[in-house]
Amino acid sequence: MTIIDTHAHIDELEDLSGALERAFQAGVSDIVAVSVNLDSMKKLLDIAARHQQPKIHPALGIHPGMVKEPTQTEALDFMRANIKSAAAVGETGLDYWYKWVRKDEVERGKQKESFAFHLELARETALPIVIHSRGAWRDCLSMTVASGVKRALFHWYSGPVDILAEIIAAGFYVSTGPSVAYSPESRRAMTEAPLERIVVETDTPVNYRDGEQGFSAEPKDVTRAWKALAQLKNLDEQKTLETLNANARTFFGI
Repeated sequence: MTIIDTHAHIDELEDLSGALERAFQAGVSDIVAVSVNLDSMKKLLDIAARHQQPKIHPALGIHPGMVKEPTQTEALDFMRANIKSAAAVGETGLDYWYKWVRKDEVERGKQKESFAFHLELARETALPIVIHSRGAWRDCLSMTVASGVKRALFHWYSGPVDILAEIIAAGFYVSTGPSVAYSPESRRAMTEAPLERIVVETDTPVNYRDGEQGFSAEPKDVTRAWKALAQLKNLDEQKTLETLNANARTFFGI
């Protein structure tokens, strides 16, 4: 059994070597390692060069929560200069749930400007793009469709099902993580999404509240997402895994 974690911030792990070994032992063959700013992009390229098991596929991007950083311009230049070393563009997108963004059109404009850069880079390079869309699902979809990008993944999708239907109709993908075991929003979205357009992830090292004490995710925990999704959809676990892996390899070209 092998499985792919399609979204992990492995540069934020305190015990990186241990986490990668645990992932490999759990059957994780590949990890799409997403970045959030200039520092994480540099770290991930170095990590990918030094670790072979699991195989690390860097995604270069600036998280919408990081567009206020003073290194923004340098980060965009770094992305363009190193994009040939990336398997994807991201993590990028929009997030209207941040307190400083909710009612501030200027801050929303900064996020949109950054997202537009990422979309254009993805279109130019024909790379897939990983989209963060919390509270901004409609705007993210509209901008993505308008950009002409062909391969887009709406990461940890838990938004409205009507917008989900449009995402699927546009030919795009969605992902889910261990939250699909307990989150009403995640479960509702993944019930509606066709398996052929879903991939699984951990968003390592995010904390999940599943169970009495919850847990801090590592790439090995992608198996939780796979099994919970199969159970939710009442599907055979092995056949579900085969489809999820095929989806990930097709989308990312890995």
